[in-house]
Amino acid sequence: MTRVLYLLRHAKSSWEDPSLPDRERPLAPRGRRDSQRIAKHLARLEIDPELVLCSDAVRTRETLELIRPALGAAEVRLEEGLYAASSDELLERIRLVPETVTSVMLIGHNPGMQALALLLVSRGAELERLEAKFPTAALATLVFPKTTWNDIAPADATLAGYVVPKQLRS
Repeated sequence: MTRVLYLLRHAKSSWEDPSLPDRERPLAPRGRRDSQRIAKHLARLEIDPELVLCSDAVRTRETLELIRPALGAAEVRLEEGLYAASSDELLERIRLVPETVTSVMLIGHNPGMQALALLLVSRGAELERLEAKFPTAALATLVFPKTTWNDIAPADATLAGYVVPKQLRS
């Protein structure tokens, strides 16, 4: 059974209040606009993961809330351990996804998100762009052919899609 993993980096956060701890920073106005663009993209392509794993940081939760109308009936889990997680930690979390789930969206932070994508992807038309940059609100779609979540390994995935908000119309 094919598995699909959507990696969504949180949208642009605000640095307006320098006294806020990093985990508490909200989205900037641009982040809200970019989240809405990504939401429209998700709806247009009918991307509806069964499970959404989201960091519990403010900016990831706000990103989630802005895209949530496009996600259909996805089960959502806010997880403290996804904040500032390394690619290895993210991979270990993904390997714990129940086998009955075929599609997962992970909403998190760099550098872990880009490192995870580069660890897992071995081919795809947009691979060079992904290697160069994984900006805020970027969405990477990774496809794993005929495997289980527990068995995914480095270089198993094809990068089936990679989009950044600049590419999308409002």
